[in-house]
Amino acid sequence: MKKITLCLFALFTFSGVAFAQTPNVKYGAKAGLNFANISDLSGSSNKTGFHIGGVAEIFINEKFSIQPELLYSTQGAKYDVDIDFENIMVNAKSTIKLNYLNIPIMAKYYVMDGLSLQAGPQIGINLAAEQEVKALGQKMTVKIKDNTNAIDFGLNFGAGYELPVGVFFDARYNLGLTKIIDEGETSKHRVFQVSIGYKF
Repeated sequence: MKKITLCLFALFTFSGVAFAQTPNVKYGAKAGLNFANISDLSGSSNKTGFHIGGVAEIFINEKFSIQPELLYSTQGAKYDVDIDFENIMVNAKSTIKLNYLNIPIMAKYYVMDGLSLQAGPQIGINLAAEQEVKALGQKMTVKIKDNTNAIDFGLNFGAGYELPVGVFFDARYNLGLTKIIDEGETSKHRVFQVSIGYKF
């Protein structure tokens, strides 16, 4: 955790210097919905979550910009699982809940005024992880953070549109590259996001 804190401090110190030296920078905030799933998880379906945070768009020229973001994001997946309950197989509903502090750094290319194509890497810091199981009218929640990786890496691809008044809309797909579970599993994040925001 100390190393993570130092890396974040260095990142934002560098970003702050870059912003101070760059005259054409827009700051803003965004929020939206996540439709999250996990690869290689049999019978899984999307878990609806949310993301919220801040953005800073640094313009290189009229066509290109770099946009780092800092987002709190709730992710995971839902799936059905059969449980042996006193020699009777019972179908249970399971939800994996994973909360991250995500730091995407998006390269943006404006194909026309307001309309951009976006792509870039993302690092996520695991803040909390739990599994909720519902069966026979009962609910059980288990903390699983110790079994999950502390850091998640991924790639983002998407598009956005910004109105002249500063309101913008984004649609983005996050392709996770690192395993969610420490050992044995190969499951990775798959998240589709839609956002609305405002830049000053």
